[in-house]
Amino acid sequence: MKSIRVLVAKPGLDGHDRGALIIAQALRDHGMEVIYTGLRQSAVQIARAAIQEDVDVVGLSSLSGAHKSLFPKVVEALAAQGASDIPVIGGGVIPAEDIPFLESHGVNKIFTSGSPTDAIAVYIKQLVQRDMFEEPKRIAHIGIAVMSIDAVLPFYQHTLGLSLEAVETVDSEGVRVAFLKIGETKIELLEPLNDKSPIQSFLTKKGEGIHHIAVEVDHLDARLKKYKEQGVRLIHEEPAVGAHDTRVAFLHPKAANGVLYEMVESKEDE
Repeated sequence: MKSIRVLVAKPGLDGHDRGALIIAQALRDHGMEVIYTGLRQSAVQIARAAIQEDVDVVGLSSLSGAHKSLFPKVVEALAAQGASDIPVIGGGVIPAEDIPFLESHGVNKIFTSGSPTDAIAVYIKQLVQRDMFEEPKRIAHIGIAVMSIDAVLPFYQHTLGLSLEAVETVDSEGVRVAFLKIGETKIELLEPLNDKSPIQSFLTKKGEGIHHIAVEVDHLDARLKKYKEQGVRLIHEEPAVGAHDTRVAFLHPKAANGVLYEMVESKEDE
């Protein structure tokens, strides 16, 4: 298989390239061919180098704060030379507030400072091989841990005015679940069935409250495989059976700054 070729470039007057060199080496460790243009390159120079080197991806690095000007200029220079098919990604010291602007101006992806190099490499492979993650469809539900469903139902039914859809027992997780519909999503009340239930452990440590956020996704097996490649910490490396005969998998909360996320694949999405 042909190696992926990546052009790593430092546009503008930024004189620091330690981060760019680290990324370049990390991509080489992943089997990619990396061409580094050096410091203080213009957008036109970067575009010409990308075309001459026949690269698959252009990776831009900026620490100067001029990324909102420089990155779109590289995208424009590639388009002006008939190479708009070469995707552009960027990284460096870039505030989260600037990401929507850059992506709306043709930058495929922004990796903020501290992004794992493995995640960058995996993204490039997916981008070149046209094997990208599909965005999650929606928030499937928000799970709330409670000591007793019967005790808290009056608040959800009468104070909030939500309708109870069903109550189900999930023996594999040691939990009783009440489903309350709210708009296009649900609130799930989670009551432990026994002392070994993960919900009981949560209640013992933290008390009642939000336990997890579930997002609905397609192709759960492939998604978990890619998470493992990226080094994302998982609770489930293989899907388990969830409520409503769904397939589910939890990411470790340390992967998401303390938030427990559940990936949910409904039966019709398999």
